[in-house]
Amino acid sequence: MTGPLVPFREIVLKVHSRCDLACDHCYIYEHADQSWRTRPKAISDEAISWTALRLAEHAKNHALPSVSVILHGGEPLLAGPARLRRVCEELTTALDGVAELDLRIHTNGLQLSPRYLDLFTEFDVRVGISLDGDRTANDRHRRFADGRTSHPLVLRAVDLLREARYRHLYLGLLCTVDVANDPVAVYDALAELEPPRIDFLLPHATWDEPPARPDGSPTAYADWLLTVFDRWDERGRPVPVRLFESVLSTLTGGPSLTESLGLAPTDLVVVETDGALEQVDSLKSAYEGAAATGFDVFSHPFDEVAAHPGVRARQLGLSSVSETCRTCPVVRSCGGGLYTHRYRTGNGFDDTSVYCADLEALIRGVERRTADRLVPPSVTEPGALLADGQDVTRLLTAALGRELDGRGGRAWEDAWELTVDLEGSGDLLDTVWGHPYTRTWLEDALAALREDRPDAVALALRLPAYLAAALIGAGSGAAIPVPYERGLLRLPVLGELTVGGPGAGHPGESGVALVRPTGDGGFRVTAEGREPLAVRPGEDTPGWRPVRTVGGRDGTPLLRLDDLDPYRDCFGAPVRDRLGTAEAALWDERLTGAWALLRATAPAQAAEAADSLTTLTPLAAPAPPGCGRSSTRERPVGGHGYGALGIALPPTSRELAVELLRGFRRTKLNALLQVSDLYAQDGHWRHPAPWRDEEVPVSELLAGAWERTGLAAFDPQGAIQARRALDTLEGAAELTVAGRRLLYSLRRELDGAGRG
Repeated sequence: MTGPLVPFREIVLKVHSRCDLACDHCYIYEHADQSWRTRPKAISDEAISWTALRLAEHAKNHALPSVSVILHGGEPLLAGPARLRRVCEELTTALDGVAELDLRIHTNGLQLSPRYLDLFTEFDVRVGISLDGDRTANDRHRRFADGRTSHPLVLRAVDLLREARYRHLYLGLLCTVDVANDPVAVYDALAELEPPRIDFLLPHATWDEPPARPDGSPTAYADWLLTVFDRWDERGRPVPVRLFESVLSTLTGGPSLTESLGLAPTDLVVVETDGALEQVDSLKSAYEGAAATGFDVFSHPFDEVAAHPGVRARQLGLSSVSETCRTCPVVRSCGGGLYTHRYRTGNGFDDTSVYCADLEALIRGVERRTADRLVPPSVTEPGALLADGQDVTRLLTAALGRELDGRGGRAWEDAWELTVDLEGSGDLLDTVWGHPYTRTWLEDALAALREDRPDAVALALRLPAYLAAALIGAGSGAAIPVPYERGLLRLPVLGELTVGGPGAGHPGESGVALVRPTGDGGFRVTAEGREPLAVRPGEDTPGWRPVRTVGGRDGTPLLRLDDLDPYRDCFGAPVRDRLGTAEAALWDERLTGAWALLRATAPAQAAEAADSLTTLTPLAAPAPPGCGRSSTRERPVGGHGYGALGIALPPTSRELAVELLRGFRRTKLNALLQVSDLYAQDGHWRHPAPWRDEEVPVSELLAGAWERTGLAAFDPQGAIQARRALDTLEGAAELTVAGRRLLYSLRRELDGAGRG
């Protein structure tokens, strides 16, 4: 077994091995393993003490912030209040100062009374109750040995938990699915009890002892659960349902929320009433001794159990499932199903789940029902992507203020107050929030604050420069104090102004200048000890270097040719310094020719790019295709917002057209990944790539298919590679619902390019 040892974070502590019900679907008493018969009824004082000691030792060795202990049985309340108090006291004392203790108890509720609940209040023990739904459903299996119903007593226990004095202890309800029961009646009965959570559990079964299927349907359990899902969904999802939330989480790239689904490693160990340390209880359904490890709390630390081959087998993620499961598109959601449910004599646990068809039908059914709601608008609507990008910039600005935590003084407070005022005045700040390099500045400033760099506060206090640029663009507003450094006053999206005389440009030349909009697109700058300067658009002002524009005619979008912004160096290649007039004119000429070619060859992409791009930054060399580090600054490549392209001017308009399209595809995919989860980043899978001799992660495969699809009109061979990559991606388990929607759009785009 490979991979690091996974520490236990959840301990099931058997405090009593007998039960006061005779449920005919109970895996402890009715299935293959009958070891309960040889175990003491109640856990001993010695076993309690050693369990607490072993748990504290384990938590300390692995620096665990918290651990959960579930008091279980049999029926744990049969242990009695005195023994349960002993358990709670020992665990609480042992874990004090070591890790936070989350105590829970799972019970059938028959013995629950204020006496127990007062004890649980003292130790904050939360209570989960087993209930299979309405009376008809519950009585199908959960009866006394003489056949009497248990339903009224369970409802009494739930009602007690719902009282105001005990409500904080109410953990939820656990319901074992029986497809013979009415799914709507079951759900309604459970929801009516207002549980904090509902857990639907598939009855334990194996290939040797498969689950009951009264109508012979291979998806009977999925159909039953999907009926419940529809009811839950149409009622507004009033109560969390762990099974459904787990599926929804994995479909959007998140983790599994339950042991029965997903590829997360197991982190649970069971302590029996005799102190024996065992694997997860459900294994008792497979065969006699399936859960045994040979270890106990008296002689063995938990780390020995964690290294047991049976435990390790359930900690290997994708490697722990069968070959069939590894290539299944839904394996990330189902995880091959519960380990126990894969058992088959002669094959062990190296098989699909006995509920395989049900799990696939359930996951695909939930996806069909919710895909439109799970896919962010940014994946399908270009305008939404731009808006989402601006929202990310706003959130980063707020995060910057929190990170400053008062270190910015009055200067930051004034700037933040103005920011809030301007945000409430409409779209005044959209230009600077949408400026791609605003994002780069924010990420740099946040990193500087978190690393406690000497220039951190000064970087954060560039905010007034962005506000001043916004007000100048709007043509109104009061004067804003803007810091300048090395004699340069930088105004994002507008340009830079040399402030002062011969000393300008030297490190000592810094201060604060007042910048006041003049109402005509210009502004006036006043700095202490300096003559006021007026800058007007279209007029030459000594010391003023504007951000120039290119395009804007013959159907070409008007773009900023930004060779000034100090945060433009984020493309993985050296940026050009200020271009001469002739070279800037050459950019304008080539861009116009290139855009005419794009409009003729890829009109849809040209139209979207015209609405999305704002900025071109000249590079000294072509940007690399992958991520890395900038050659001149320690800043992540691609750390800019949506709308900027870094390009080294090629010799022809046709080559520039290809570079523009390639750059647009890359910056759009980068923007999408910043606001939506297109794939889970588990790192389990690698896939063949048509353009490489080795397998690649899904991120590289999707990026390659995305780029080649966009360039299909210019590169027929690349279009063939893109189609092959899309075929591979169809079976990629790590793609989210949003990723699959993107895949669908790429196929349509390729088909359109082929017809064109």
